[in-house]
Amino acid sequence: MDKLMKNLATIVIVFIVISGILILSQESAPKPEDISLSTLVTQINAGQVKNIDVSLNDLSIELLDGKKENTQKEAESSLTETLKNYGVDSAKLSSVSVDIKKESNASFWTTTILPFLLPFLLVGGLVWFMLRQAQRGNSQAMNFGLSRARLLDPKNKNKRVKFDDVAGSKEAKEELSEIVEFLKHPKKFLAMGAKIPKGVLLLGSPGTGKTLIAKAVAGEAGVPFFNISGSEFVEMFVGVGASRVRDLFKQAKKSAPAIVFIDEIDAVGRHRGAGLGGGHDEREQTLNQILVEMDGFETETNVIVIAATNRPDVLDPALLRPGRFDRRVTMDLPDINDREAILKIHLKGKPLDEQVNVRRLSERTPGFSGADLANLVNEAAILATRRSLKTIGMSELAESIEKVILGPERKSRVINEKEKSIIAYHEAGHALIAASLPNADPVQKISIISRGNAGGYTLAVPTEDKSLHSSEYFQDELAVLLGGFSAERLTFNDTTTGPSNDLERATALARGMVTRYGMSRLGARTFGHKEELVFLGKELREERNYSDETAKMIDAEVAKFLEDALLRATTILTEKKVLLKVIADTLLQQETIEKDEFDAIISGKPFVKVEKVSQKDADEAASEIDVDSTKA
Repeated sequence: MDKLMKNLATIVIVFIVISGILILSQESAPKPEDISLSTLVTQINAGQVKNIDVSLNDLSIELLDGKKENTQKEAESSLTETLKNYGVDSAKLSSVSVDIKKESNASFWTTTILPFLLPFLLVGGLVWFMLRQAQRGNSQAMNFGLSRARLLDPKNKNKRVKFDDVAGSKEAKEELSEIVEFLKHPKKFLAMGAKIPKGVLLLGSPGTGKTLIAKAVAGEAGVPFFNISGSEFVEMFVGVGASRVRDLFKQAKKSAPAIVFIDEIDAVGRHRGAGLGGGHDEREQTLNQILVEMDGFETETNVIVIAATNRPDVLDPALLRPGRFDRRVTMDLPDINDREAILKIHLKGKPLDEQVNVRRLSERTPGFSGADLANLVNEAAILATRRSLKTIGMSELAESIEKVILGPERKSRVINEKEKSIIAYHEAGHALIAASLPNADPVQKISIISRGNAGGYTLAVPTEDKSLHSSEYFQDELAVLLGGFSAERLTFNDTTTGPSNDLERATALARGMVTRYGMSRLGARTFGHKEELVFLGKELREERNYSDETAKMIDAEVAKFLEDALLRATTILTEKKVLLKVIADTLLQQETIEKDEFDAIISGKPFVKVEKVSQKDADEAASEIDVDSTKA
């Protein structure tokens, strides 16, 4: 309806514009003067008339000076007879050129028929236009229940993705390679009595490559790939989602062998009965239809459903039972070797400086997903372009890591000298504690340049990936987190709001050590049970399964962990107060300290800054720094 009104408004505006142009053009032309027949006779007798054009009873007169006039003759008589009745001089009239014009058919239509037919034509055109729009609306309504899945043709080599294009995820590839074999050689498995898997559920954090590896399965098998998001099934009209599910599986069966990929299946696959609307909820009807279609597959139907989600905890149990999603493949965050391979894929084809060390980049990006690494490389390319460089250097890539983690630099932020000094000592405290404790992560960079919401930052990342953390590691991390707070209080005999986020993280870590990991004197047990309210989104409710007396003990243990960590941090900074001042003064002078320079400050060795070295020299220098830091 809105589209119809817009089209009508467009037609009316065009009609008004055309009419205005015609009116203006007519007004701009000089209009002939209307005169009487007696005046015309006087002008003829005076020898002023050059030409007279006769069209029925209308007379168009042109004088010798070029002026034009109009008048009308008598209808019952000719022009000569009419003029003689008004006393015209015959000799003068003979010198005037008289042209008699016959009325053409076009003139008859434009003057007589068209004014009569024009309203009927406009009404008829409007009715036709409205009927055409209504017919188009009915056509759209008929297509409303059809699937909106996007088809990736296996013959399109430009968009085809294979396992070689997916770095890392070795175990996932091995698990999914069986699916490729099922699609390529189904008869071999059917001969052994094996049933083709009906569904594969890809689990993993956002950005770990679930969609990419699903495309790779279709690319390896060379089968059509139907891609749709779970949210595209759900509409405000009841039954539309179920209709689209039926149409999707109908198309897939026609193109079998094929793969149906449903991204973010938790949009329709959430636990039934957890939300509002009961059994008549549109989302639940869509889920029911998916369950029926997956159960309705015949043995010889070579269609496999691959679904992806990062919220497997909210999925309905009926989706997860055997016979529907038979396989579950977990896509973990990439380890250091996988990150190196992913970076090489994204750096492929880009102009790189010879100093770029991909291994060093992979070491500095723990916890990065594949999407984060792709964004890192893209940000580095943009940064190199803005700096008018011909190659992407290590400095651009390193700066992009910080941008992905913390956000862009805010160099324009005005900070007074007092606050700048507090920030410098705060970050120096973090870095010095991290360098002094054996289990803390090594410092890669310190900066007092504001990024995001942080006034400054200390970038400390582990040298190797860790999946298990010890109590000693957590205790050292607590001391590092409280290092900034301790440095401010020790140097300025006061504290600011700067360490608020550090205190929040330290408190959460200490409480986790007591209530989740059994690392306190309360013994090997957990306290509290967190339950997610599914229909309220990510809202959590913690159920207390302990007494008030135990709650006091938990608070006491948390306080003890924090007090011990603060005491350790204060002791170290007191003993190394001179070194703390050196780090802070260096930050105030140059705003950033890289790993090599920081290691030199800690070890007391002179540091020589080299602008550009070869790849071989850079690797040798890196190995020497690692050896020195180990000795320290």
